[in-house]
Amino acid sequence: MIRLKKAIDFYIHSSIPVALSVYALIQITYLMCKIPPQQSVSNFAFLGTIAGYNFVKYATLVRVPKKSMGRQLKQIVWLSFFALLGSGYYFWQLQWHTQLISLVVLALTLLYALPFFPNKKNARHWAGVKIYIVALCWVGVTLVLPVWNAEIPLGSTFFIKGIQRFILVFVLILIFEILDLSQDDPLLQTVPQQIGVRQTKILGLVLLLPFYFLEFLKNNDTPKPVVINAILVVVLSLFLVCANHQRSKYYTSFWAESIPVFWWLFVVAFGGLNLE
Repeated sequence: MIRLKKAIDFYIHSSIPVALSVYALIQITYLMCKIPPQQSVSNFAFLGTIAGYNFVKYATLVRVPKKSMGRQLKQIVWLSFFALLGSGYYFWQLQWHTQLISLVVLALTLLYALPFFPNKKNARHWAGVKIYIVALCWVGVTLVLPVWNAEIPLGSTFFIKGIQRFILVFVLILIFEILDLSQDDPLLQTVPQQIGVRQTKILGLVLLLPFYFLEFLKNNDTPKPVVINAILVVVLSLFLVCANHQRSKYYTSFWAESIPVFWWLFVVAFGGLNLE
């Protein structure tokens, strides 16, 4: 039982659930845009997310002089190192224009983690900015990368999907910000810190309305996407309403962070490439 708990803790702390969510959203992009899946993009994003998120979370701890790392942290460092090597390998298999987008996302990640100006904090500590940077990175990786690498024309449907994906990630982050409210530095000025938990939940529920109704602006030839998104909105609403800072990390990582994975599995079960 102790070994199982350690394995679960390693799974959570190593950012694998986040990487799986990124991977799942990319597969949803392929399915809904009718693009043949490209493993180079999927693997690059999955491995890059592990390396990037762990860098953001643990770079400060690793850089502290003479600070001894625990066994789990050492394992995460090694995992991140090999994930970085793997993402570098798949990076060179991407189209050159996709590589440029990847570098933009990398720049945002570095801006988020490292102070670029003397005596200034990194973007993670810029009041109220964090949620927008993270949401933009997720849209770039899970939507723009797979579409651009497949060299698909960017029509109006693509931009609608982009707005929907931004809203989806934004609402997911609102859930995490509520869950982390008791741990976040007050200077971060997260949404719950600025407007309170109740207003944050209302904001998230309101944002889910355009997320859902934008689906009707797409050229769907079946009602399946509308039905699937309705179910997703219900699930997100329940997680948002039930979120509070007393929830355990297992609730966050095994359930809230797994919503995109369950969405992907549901999309596949509902018809896969015959969605639209």
